[in-house]
Amino acid sequence: MKLPAHATIYEVGPRDGLQNEARQVPTVDKLRFIEALVGAGIRDIEITSFVSPKWIPQLADASEVARGVNRPAGVRMSALVPNRRGLDTALAAGMKEIAVFLSASETHNKKNVNKTIADTLKAFDEVIPVARAANVSVRAYVSTVYGCPYEGDVDPERAVELTGQLRDMGVYQVSLGDTIGVANPRQVEDVLGRVLAKHPAEAVAMHFHDTQGTALANCLVGLQMGVTTIDAAAGGLGGCPYAPGASGNLATEDVVAMLHSMGVQTGIDLDKLTEASRTAATFVGHELPSKYLKAHLGKQARARRQAERSTS
Repeated sequence: MKLPAHATIYEVGPRDGLQNEARQVPTVDKLRFIEALVGAGIRDIEITSFVSPKWIPQLADASEVARGVNRPAGVRMSALVPNRRGLDTALAAGMKEIAVFLSASETHNKKNVNKTIADTLKAFDEVIPVARAANVSVRAYVSTVYGCPYEGDVDPERAVELTGQLRDMGVYQVSLGDTIGVANPRQVEDVLGRVLAKHPAEAVAMHFHDTQGTALANCLVGLQMGVTTIDAAAGGLGGCPYAPGASGNLATEDVVAMLHSMGVQTGIDLDKLTEASRTAATFVGHELPSKYLKAHLGKQARARRQAERSTS
């Protein structure tokens, strides 16, 4: 098995993870969450989204989060922006990296941003060049690469075409998303094989949801093909509001635990990361789906019970 020595975790919990939560998380808790993730050693974090609060009310405090967060040296923080207005607000809040987004399927793109794919790419002309002129890095997400909740199968060549178009526009990395969690390892090998035939591995990231329990297996395929950036959300938080049936993101601690056990370094302290996820569970108000987190909490509970029996 050919694996890289190091992999980069791009943490999306504070944005992609919280955008679909029913409970409104206070700004102070979001800042505490981000600080805990930084303390765990995560160096790439998407902290919020400058979308209209009408569409994503959970992230209405984007400017407050961006201005209130500590930005240690060596930590890259980004924010999602949907248009030029969102970019202007993000720049005013001090963001040094942004992310744009679109879908590989027309129907999901229209549901998500109310535009065709062609119109979305055209709108990026008002965002990407302005951001780059301001020395702001630009990342991109392509959703529904492996399947669409409305159209079903998606032509894998769409990922190749869109990656090329986005890179030509100045995007430094394209994250290919399995928005509804339907991808399987063979499909991932096919899609990434096509993309990597035309684009370098460092320009590609993996973004899997774990709806059918295949996210880790899919990551392993990508890693063996040379893709070393993995999007994940602490605790497995997340889900797309415009993708019916989608479950949470791949849990950061699940993928970090797997990587570390195989000798792939991430620079992340797994215990501190797990504690950050445990804290997130308290302010979203429900159990998180991360398997590693559940096992860790179960181990702690057993240790407490054993200690209580020993002292009684």
